[in-house]
Amino acid sequence: MASVHGPKLIAGNSNLKLARSMARRMSLHRGMNVDLVDARVERFNDGEIFVEVFENVRDEDMFIIQPTSRPANDALMELLIIADALKRSSASRITAVIPYFGYARQDRRSKARTPITAKLVANMLEKAGIERILTLDLHATQIQGFFDIPVDNLYASPIFALDVKHHFKDQMDNLMVVSPDVGGVARARDLAQRIDAPLSIVDKRREKAGEVAEMTVIGNVEGRTCLIVDDIVDTAGTLCKAADVLMKNGAKEVHSYITHGVLSGPAVDRITKSVMKNLIITDTIEATDAVANAPNIRIVHTAPIFAQAILNTWSGTSVSSLFSTKSLSAIYEGIYDCS
Repeated sequence: MASVHGPKLIAGNSNLKLARSMARRMSLHRGMNVDLVDARVERFNDGEIFVEVFENVRDEDMFIIQPTSRPANDALMELLIIADALKRSSASRITAVIPYFGYARQDRRSKARTPITAKLVANMLEKAGIERILTLDLHATQIQGFFDIPVDNLYASPIFALDVKHHFKDQMDNLMVVSPDVGGVARARDLAQRIDAPLSIVDKRREKAGEVAEMTVIGNVEGRTCLIVDDIVDTAGTLCKAADVLMKNGAKEVHSYITHGVLSGPAVDRITKSVMKNLIITDTIEATDAVANAPNIRIVHTAPIFAQAILNTWSGTSVSSLFSTKSLSAIYEGIYDCS
């Protein structure tokens, strides 16, 4: 049930910039000031995390904003400890807003004697007192089933559709959406349907883990502006190779829409030197200086969709309405002109 005062936001240190942006957007939506709860989340000299909440949260509907991105373990522990502090302070409900859900790539046993760490994380979050999860583009949607609490998995494709219609409005008839592997076809198809574009696939074959031996393009990309769609870009090796293969198969130019820009190791250097014209990522993971300054990396904002999802969760109204490009057009009004 919605509290009288409205939702209250508290943030860990993982992406304070995004948390503050959500608070500003909620202030605009509600017509009243929404601030992050005054708290300190810090480390002792030995690395232990300490949390102290300076405001009364008794009977409040609390939303913890904390992507579990690099350093993943520290971010996760901050989230768990904040949840415990709120639970012991008699918050009425605790929702974890996790824009990037770390450990989602460990969603199954890939070989003998390996863990299913995504399930372990789910158990830890529930045990800490979290009663609802709000996230964006889970790597594997079946992770929702690892929880015995509600999980709202938002999608980046409606936001990307707005961005495509804004930035490629003169090329809409020549676009080709590309899935970088067979497993990502559903995600790529969703964007293709939203922008009324055909779909192609880059088929990867690996000789051993981490090394792509061969790539084959399924579909005719000759003369097309190709948009590669995926949920995570990490070291960017496979992504840059896919862009090379598309250009060798006659693509006019290649752009990539990837939800979560992990961008570790040599990723930024590879992307900067790639034939790929632009990489578009969201701000679910706070950008490093190298990412922010890269000439061909552009960041789109998720604060509007998360702010509305938090308000809908608080008020008990539909979150799935945000899956619609039409619904998001109003939320992103002033950011994208798609007319």
